[in-house]
Amino acid sequence: MARTVYYVASTLDGFIADPQDNLDWLMQFNDADGVQDTYREFMANVGAIAMGSATYQFLLKAGGWEYGDTPAWVFTHHELPGIPGADVTFVRGDVGLYQPSILADAGGKDVWVVGGGALAGQYLEAGLLDEMILTLVPVTLGRGKPLLPISTAEAPAELLGTRTLGGSMVELHYRFGQRPAGA
Repeated sequence: MARTVYYVASTLDGFIADPQDNLDWLMQFNDADGVQDTYREFMANVGAIAMGSATYQFLLKAGGWEYGDTPAWVFTHHELPGIPGADVTFVRGDVGLYQPSILADAGGKDVWVVGGGALAGQYLEAGLLDEMILTLVPVTLGRGKPLLPISTAEAPAELLGTRTLGGSMVELHYRFGQRPAGA
């Protein structure tokens, strides 16, 4: 069964990027033991991607689209250029409106909510985020883009598993449940 998964790395103090969307703090760990293996393992099950405009713009500036022909849905309020050869759909509005189409594009595989804590928060608050695979990186930033900004309380997530990556990072795999009563 297809899952919608927020697969993300965060600093110990809960940020996924610095205030300027810089990821240098993370890239220094890119070649650590197990990091690329776990990424490839995850991507093998991804059939579609959902991302916010800041993540998309970051990828444009970085100059590379590593997702091949995997359908990508970009939630944005901006006019953005497409990427030649990439299957990118730009949308505006509530994630719930587009999730059925994103799941259809995924063809029975998982949907990856990539980057964008705000977008992941929208998915969680809409009850559409099934799981989060979080890699905690032993760095602190003090400020930046938060991991999962939400405006309502959520039920405790269920821990599905953990593993150590590169001798200093920890991957935590959570499943989200139902919302607490009254939320």
